[in-house]
Amino acid sequence: MPEKILIIDDDLDTLRLVGLMLQKQGYMISAASNGAQGLAKAFEQRPDLILLDVMMPDMDGYEVTRRLRKNPATVSIPVLLFTAKTQLDDKVMGFEVGADDYLTKPTHPTELQAHVKALLARSIKRDAQGIVTAVHEHHGYVIGVLAARGGLGVTSFASNLAASLLARAQTEVVCAELTPGRGSLAADFGISNQVSLNEILHGTVAEVTREKAQSALIPHNSGLKLLLASENPRDVTLISQVQNYEALVTRLSTFARFVVLDLGVGLPHFVQRILPLCHERIVVTEGITNTIRHTKLLINDITSLKIDRKGITAVLNNRMRLEVTTPLSQAQDSLGHSILSAITPAPELFLQATRKQTPAVICQPGSVTAQQFLQIADALIERDKAR
Repeated sequence: MPEKILIIDDDLDTLRLVGLMLQKQGYMISAASNGAQGLAKAFEQRPDLILLDVMMPDMDGYEVTRRLRKNPATVSIPVLLFTAKTQLDDKVMGFEVGADDYLTKPTHPTELQAHVKALLARSIKRDAQGIVTAVHEHHGYVIGVLAARGGLGVTSFASNLAASLLARAQTEVVCAELTPGRGSLAADFGISNQVSLNEILHGTVAEVTREKAQSALIPHNSGLKLLLASENPRDVTLISQVQNYEALVTRLSTFARFVVLDLGVGLPHFVQRILPLCHERIVVTEGITNTIRHTKLLINDITSLKIDRKGITAVLNNRMRLEVTTPLSQAQDSLGHSILSAITPAPELFLQATRKQTPAVICQPGSVTAQQFLQIADALIERDKAR
């Protein structure tokens, strides 16, 4: 597969000429006409090399380089500064902010090609030697939880699953509620309504830094680290910030061995982009005919995103009396998809847990519900070990 080169330059002639020249050399070219756009493309596309102009309005090449080096997804991507500046101090500054090489305009095509080849070869050699960088740092097992319709307890399931993973694995676990305008964990756990997710989604993708994502996490007395969504209905419009979501999930995956994402209901665009980033997609359903039918449609839609059905796990979260719900085996046949487990109704336990502001599995660790969640956690821990 050809190497991908991102060119960031506000001079459209440069973008066109340099892009065509490198394309003829067999490289895959992506272009951006300003720093903010370039950062967004760098975080999304993860190019093999970035060719970056220094003199740009709003955000110059030095600042773009600083931000690239602060982001674990781009920290080790080679950066070649390409500018008309010729002063030694300008070059020194470029290297100080993290650039790998420096060329002054105008430059001969042969010289540019030589520098590009050298940087790419050096990067490949570093990878072959196994040098560990932030790009290759360990990423935790990311679990997305969603449902086909509301009222199926997605948030409750996600938080109790996270608490069970913590109890079983005795390691860092993050539970992130990614549904602005529909948040409920803050109220359930007695935490003042938070706006950290809002702040992350409001800004540009370049502002979704490791530090910002980490500071948004709130430690809970259960041992979980929580990212909470607001409960203000108007904040639901923030789900349009798709690139911010992708950057956030990538950040969160470096903070813990397990990251449980509450993705809410259905397949809005941000969920479609997050699901491929997950190692596990858990679809919560219940033993009711119409719900199973809707869940079957949801699973089919997820597979249309080129996600293997083996990467989709169905779980029955029965919240009604067993006599009015479909047995697991029958539900599995109707769904046309294997069901990992079933959670039996325990309304009194979940009410008690809300009063104690903690997950139900911690409220009564010896309960049947806790044991059912632990069995699911055990299965996911084994899948994580096998990846």
